Amino acid sequence: MILAAPSGLPQAQPTFSTTANIVVVNVTVLGKDGQPIESLKKGDFTVLEDGKPQHVQSCELQRLDTQPLPPIEAPTTKRVLQNRAEPSAPAAEPTPTPQIQDHRLIVMLFDSSSMAPAEQVRAVNAAMQFLRTKMTPSDLVSVMVFGSSLKTVQDFTSDRDLLIATLQRFHIGEGSELAGMADTGADSEDQSGLFVADETEFNIFNTDRKLAALENAARRLAYYPQKKALVYISSGVEKTGVDNQSQLRATVNAAVRANVAFYTIDARGLSAQVPGGDASQAGAVGSHLYSGSAQSGLRDSFHNQQETLDSLAADTGGKALLDSNDLTIGMVQVQKDIRSYYMLTYASTNSAEDGRYRRIQVRLGPTFAALKLKLDYRQGYYGPVAFGRMKGEDKETQLTSALESDNAVTDLPIAVEIDYFRLAKGKYFVPISVKMPGSALSFHNRGQKAATELDFMAQVRDAHGQPASTVRDTIPLKLDQATAGQVGRSQVEYDTGVTLGPGKYTLKFVARENGEGRMGTFEAPFTVPDLSSGGALRLSSVVLSNQTQPLSQIAGVRNDKKLLAQNPLVTSAGQKIVPNVTRVFRPGQNLHVYLEVYDPTAPPNLPSNVHLAGVTADMALYQGGQKILETQPVRAMRPEAKREGTIPLNLNAQTSSLKPGEYICQVNVIDELGRKFAFPRTSLVILPAGEAAP
Repeated sequence: MILAAPSGLPQAQPTFSTTANIVVVNVTVLGKDGQPIESLKKGDFTVLEDGKPQHVQSCELQRLDTQPLPPIEAPTTKRVLQNRAEPSAPAAEPTPTPQIQDHRLIVMLFDSSSMAPAEQVRAVNAAMQFLRTKMTPSDLVSVMVFGSSLKTVQDFTSDRDLLIATLQRFHIGEGSELAGMADTGADSEDQSGLFVADETEFNIFNTDRKLAALENAARRLAYYPQKKALVYISSGVEKTGVDNQSQLRATVNAAVRANVAFYTIDARGLSAQVPGGDASQAGAVGSHLYSGSAQSGLRDSFHNQQETLDSLAADTGGKALLDSNDLTIGMVQVQKDIRSYYMLTYASTNSAEDGRYRRIQVRLGPTFAALKLKLDYRQGYYGPVAFGRMKGEDKETQLTSALESDNAVTDLPIAVEIDYFRLAKGKYFVPISVKMPGSALSFHNRGQKAATELDFMAQVRDAHGQPASTVRDTIPLKLDQATAGQVGRSQVEYDTGVTLGPGKYTLKFVARENGEGRMGTFEAPFTVPDLSSGGALRLSSVVLSNQTQPLSQIAGVRNDKKLLAQNPLVTSAGQKIVPNVTRVFRPGQNLHVYLEVYDPTAPPNLPSNVHLAGVTADMALYQGGQKILETQPVRAMRPEAKREGTIPLNLNAQTSSLKPGEYICQVNVIDELGRKFAFPRTSLVILPAGEAAP
């Protein structure tokens, strides 16, 4: 039946809406001789997603020139690189947005936070040499810098004069004060060998900041569907002591989704390592210079820095230039790799917004089989996620999938500290402390209250990949409006723990706030040492803290009373020593250090019911090789009654007299009767007065 609308009334116009998940796949086709094949059409390609054929909507050939432009002569007079606070744009008319079609998109990202001034000069000079002598008509170049934050100082342009002028305005030395803060692993002079610094997501001098900047750069470049090359120029990316593998994976996944290949360049070039270190760092103490341990530590640190660069390049389809003094080789490699390619688009038939990985296969018709052509393309992508439409079982499946997937998510920043304390022979308690910024939580008003909910899931796997322990928890947060506002300016902590035996493990942790569905993942290997063997002084983890809190104020403590009774960080008064996961302190805060000594040497000929020992400990802070502060020694003689052979140590220091900056915290522990000692170290930062912690 058709009903006619009465005349004189406005006609309602029908509205149609549709969504399509358009996927872009760039395919390079090479013949037997390695030369690109440029005569293929849309009908020659077959695209499969998870084994299902997809309709190819478009096929465009991107043909790129490899012949360099006429060289620009370098100025005969020596040009001094200017020292300005930030690289400023040249005084010139704004250039129009260039045509992207049939152009090679190259981004030069200078990581000044990892390069010393001499390395910054070398990197900038190499980039200008490339622009003057190697740039082709097909190249569009953009310039980014990363010091304290990521900045795009020049968008894509083919104007070589503009690009060179931008580089000449770089502030050489800016951000280089952070270059020496990248190494957060175990100190090479830590004779205990048991403590590794844990400086994670929020730390102001952490590796994750560099990886997060690369992830951010890749997301910015996702706007352009063409293949992009990001030339990352740095002096290596050091691994943290407890390395957040999730951030590395998130960076790689973001680059793959955005069709960005990382070409990493080590600005240090071919360098020889001086035994004991060069003049830029303090010399080794004790016998390390003569035993070779100091040189071994320097070599391992150097290789770790280059290993991350190599992983970033290999996992995104780029290449790494290491140990070469000609840095332009890495930039020219981009031109060799990106000569011509086909840009295919299709609308995925999979409309599910489940965030799962979708595998892509591209094939050519059977008529091309005899030619044995080589196809290069991205192998898949991760689908979109719509948290608001998920049901309860879907949300649980999302957590489980995030725990099992290699698709790392970092929308919710989390910092994790993993410690260990011996409970008995062969049995250790491993507390897991998690912090997240309150500003990342989304509260919803419920009457006079503001509420949200946090989901946590964690799994510990042993060296064979088998599950050793699992944690699953949901913490509701229901606060008054004033308290919720304070949470937005502070941090939220979640505590849990597991009981393990000695061995090597991997922790995978997933957190989700259920306001907007933001998720964060953290993955890290850790080791629980066997403290029942060996002749070294036996120590637990060293925990740095600046506060204690009642158990009722810490999320997660309600879960397992038996677990709480085993936690050495819980005092008999019901207070919890809160680990400072980020190692960042405000001026005037109390610096508290907690650790335990196991099986100290006892005096001979003691009655069986008498337990005595002689252990002393103190704490010192160093800056620039100088001792700034040292506490009075603390002497402990009686082991703890509940745990045999365990002596707890509590050290305190005030930071009110300390200047802002980075410090090395060294704990000196001596077993006087056994004539054993250890001095574990870690880095910490004192913020300037009035500045909030990250």
